[in-house]
Amino acid sequence: MTLHWLIAMFVLVNLTLGLTMTDLPRSDPNRFMLYQLHKSVGLTVLTLSFARLGWRLINPIPPLPRGMSPLLRFGAHASHFALYFLIIAIPLAGWSMVSSSSLGLATPYFGLFSWPNIWFLADLPAATKAANLELFKDTHALLAYLAIGLVSLHVLAALYHQFIRRDDVLKRMVPGTEVSDPA
Repeated sequence: MTLHWLIAMFVLVNLTLGLTMTDLPRSDPNRFMLYQLHKSVGLTVLTLSFARLGWRLINPIPPLPRGMSPLLRFGAHASHFALYFLIIAIPLAGWSMVSSSSLGLATPYFGLFSWPNIWFLADLPAATKAANLELFKDTHALLAYLAIGLVSLHVLAALYHQFIRRDDVLKRMVPGTEVSDPA
């Protein structure tokens, strides 16, 4: 539950940062700082996502409420799989993009230390790096826009369960609450 909410908070912060910083003119004095913050938050999402994936592999998925149709069950599982994919793929695409930059700058992780570039991308010839940079930039942006849609759907589904179905799906994700066994 803690990893869910930490990742959710960082994803929302980073989507907001990403949309904000890309609209700033190159001359804006805050642009570089926002990019560095965006990269640090993204790397945090990546790290926490691997921790969450490891946790999920060890701990079984809580059962879905009784009475959910097969279509809703499929939708719940598919959307969670897609969210896991996105919270790993988006930061990986961003890290790959930075690693493919001709500047060769490491990421100052919240100003604490330098997060290294991915060596096998950073060491490629300039022409290959330029092509990779464009590919990873487009991939990163596309996946981020998909995440905006999927996160919105995820929130709407939680509200649907809370206010229309009136089951314990949302309640089981609120810290300090207990739910009855849905099985």
